[in-house]
Amino acid sequence: MNIHSSILLILLVALGIIFISLFQPEQYFFGTEYDVRVINGFSNNSSLPLVIWCSSEDSDLGGRALQEGDDFSWRLKTNFWGTTNFLCTMKWEGKRKRFDAFKVRRDCRRCNPFRKCSWLVKEDGFYFSNDEVNWKKDFPWY
Repeated sequence: MNIHSSILLILLVALGIIFISLFQPEQYFFGTEYDVRVINGFSNNSSLPLVIWCSSEDSDLGGRALQEGDDFSWRLKTNFWGTTNFLCTMKWEGKRKRFDAFKVRRDCRRCNPFRKCSWLVKEDGFYFSNDEVNWKKDFPWY
């Protein structure tokens, strides 16, 4: 390999690193860990639990039946490609809803500064918080 080819190769590698750093923010480029928590926030469903089943492309977290106030939580590490996605299916009474409990491109910024993504499931919908103090309704059951 001559000197010009070596310089060109070094330049291309440097440009590739710059390109990746611009389009892959560090929040998910380096495999950042996040805590995800889904809480049964119903006010009176002691006889009928909230059923939840969560999985990603790489792992199946299984299902749980959550009574009032119970939670289902897990820790994840984002992948190199920035495509980490955990999908959950929720069932309660006659209602059923699938939603992204964690989607790296949506949540890498909104779950900061604590790297916590929390969901409070209530009768009227799904509420999101990154500190479990301030909740904002993200979407309804239907």
